[in-house]
Formats: sequence, structure tokens, C-alpha cells
Amino acid sequence: MNMWGEAGIPFLFIIDFELNKPLIFRLDEIDKGRILYYINGVTNSRIKAIIPEQIDLVKHPECYEEYLGKFKKIQEEISVGNTYLLNLTCTTPVELNMTLKKVYHLSNARYRIWFDDEFVCFSPEIFVTIRDGIIRSFPMKGTIDASIKDAEQVILADLKEKAEHNTIVDLIRNDLSLVSSGVRVERFRYPETIKTNEKSLLQISSEIRGDLGDNYMSHLGDIIYSLLPAGSVSGAPKRKTTEIIALAEDSDRGYYTGVAGVFDGQNLDSCVMIRFIEKTYDGYIYRSGGGITSFSDPLSEYKEMIDKIYVPII
Repeated sequence: MNMWGEAGIPFLFIIDFELNKPLIFRLDEIDKGRILYYINGVTNSRIKAIIPEQIDLVKHPECYEEYLGKFKKIQEEISVGNTYLLNLTCTTPVELNMTLKKVYHLSNARYRIWFDDEFVCFSPEIFVTIRDGIIRSFPMKGTIDASIKDAEQVILADLKEKAEHNTIVDLIRNDLSLVSSGVRVERFRYPETIKTNEKSLLQISSEIRGDLGDNYMSHLGDIIYSLLPAGSVSGAPKRKTTEIIALAEDSDRGYYTGVAGVFDGQNLDSCVMIRFIEKTYDGYIYRSGGGITSFSDPLSEYKEMIDKIYVPII
């Protein structure tokens, strides 16, 4: 990434949560039969329009009691001060009426990736952008059913959601301070609506920015790796919290909640790989989760985890 950034060579990168199997490809060498990407308008999959189809996604989530066991373990860690925000994720078997490649083409998201029929991701969450020496991050924390009366006011007034969002904004400010100067919050807790195959959701984000030093394009890899894992899908404090995640979830996340992006030769745009369907030997699984704090209600968190099992549509 450092070498190709300095040379102005466009590339795609896909980095897993555990940093065990990062991938990087020159854009002019990507095999469309293995990888399709749409990174906020930069894409290798400009094809004729696909006739819209109904996306049937049948969920088989773990029982509430199983989720509650994990939740209680997290609360124990919070109570002794090992973490104060942890993103707990779950794996849900799902049934699909189409291939992962077709889901890629039919889904509507700011970021989409189909990888060798192993997984498809349709993420609404920006990780970082780099343009003209300015780095920006857009952590997303807070989800509510948009059909709830006064949904925006409800979620913005929720003490748990506010505390969680404040924590993540503070964490990202600290992260950006590792690689840039003059870090500041440009927008705080602004809403975005996402239409899914089931209903519309309201999600809350913030925008944080910093100024990069000279010759930053020759340090793109260093910059990205300094910020990993993404704070919004790990927690705080980051190092200890990721250790607790490994114990609580009892399996690697792989590329789920990792990051992916494109450097076009001048600018970089990237996403957190949430909203993720993976193909396994036993069928399809959908990975989803949410942030746990001392204010969290287990039933609400369980329902939010299930609500996040969706495919965004136009």
C-alpha cells in the first residue's frame, strides 16, 4: 500500500478483522470472475440493468437465552473495568433465494463487495476517506426502526445510545490523532435512513477529520494499519476489548468487520465491512451485532442484532 500509494498505482484492499489475511490487488489486474466491487461510485461491475427481484432472506437467529449468556459475560467485563464499550457480534444461519453475486447486484449500498463466491458485503459505514491531505472518519453507532413514531428524536434522546456514540467518537478522535493533526468533529450524531428488504432503519453517524502530513501517499498502508481494527466494531479500550471479543465470540470474524477500500491513484475511500453474508459448508450465514455498554438492555440488543440482518434495496 505504501509503495503503490507513492507511485500513484490504483488498488483495492480487503483486510480482515484479525489482520491475519490482508489482500491487495492492482485495479487493472482484478479478475471480475472472482471479485466485484463498488466503492462509493468506483467500480468494476458496470453491467446492464438487472431486473429487480424479491430478495427472500429467512433468518434463524440463536435463541435469546444463548445471546443472554454472552451478554452477561460482557457485562461482567464491564463491571470490573476491562471494557466500557464492546461490539458483540453473532452468526445467524439464513436462507437465500439467490446467489451471493446476485445479492451484490440487487443490493443498494454505498459500498459493495462480492468476493469469489465466499462472501458478499453491502456496507453503509464509511471507515476513512483521504482526499487532498485530509483524512475523515464516519463512525456509525445507533440503529432504530424508522417507522417508530418520532424515531430520530427517540434515538437521539436515548441515554445508552448517546453514551455509546460519544465513546466511539472519542475513540476515533484518538485514533486519527495517531496519524494526523488538528483532529476535530465536523458533524455530530446525524441521521441516515436505510431502506431494507423488510423495513427502513435510521442510523446515526458522526464525521471526524484531521490533517495529514507531507508525503502521506507514501504511508497509506501505515495510516490504515494504525487505525485497525475499526473502533465502531471493536470497542474501548481497543486492545483489551478485542481480547474479550475473541473469548466471547469464540471464533474468528475473518473479513467480517474488517475494512475494504480503493485508492484511485489520488484519493482513498474505504468502508467497515458490516452487513455481511458468508457462504459456509453448512449454508449461508449472516453476521451482525451491536455495541454493549453498562446501560445496555439485553433484549433490546438482541432485537437490534436481528434487525441488522437485512439486504438494503433501492
